[in-house]
Amino acid sequence: MSSTDFAKNNQLCVYYQGQVLRSESWFVVAVLKSWEHVVFDRTVDVERSIFEFFVPAAMEPEFLAVMLQLTTQGLVSNLHKLENRLADPLAVV
Repeated sequence: MSSTDFAKNNQLCVYYQGQVLRSESWFVVAVLKSWEHVVFDRTVDVERSIFEFFVPAAMEPEFLAVMLQLTTQGLVSNLHKLENRLADPLAVV
């Protein structure tokens, strides 16, 4: 079972990474926190200002709409959906 299948079967969040304009990272985080239950974010690589985003599958459309606006404004770039790095197919849920 792939980690993507595991995530779907166990209701894990979908996972994204993206680069946030360092000088405006406070703003991006504030915007994301203003929508409850849409995303949990944290910095993965401080030097390159790479953030990871954990998004409940049901909230993915809302997350992508917000990120589209932030990307259009030049605050977020290189947003990629990846396999959830916390998915462990051997874990018991």
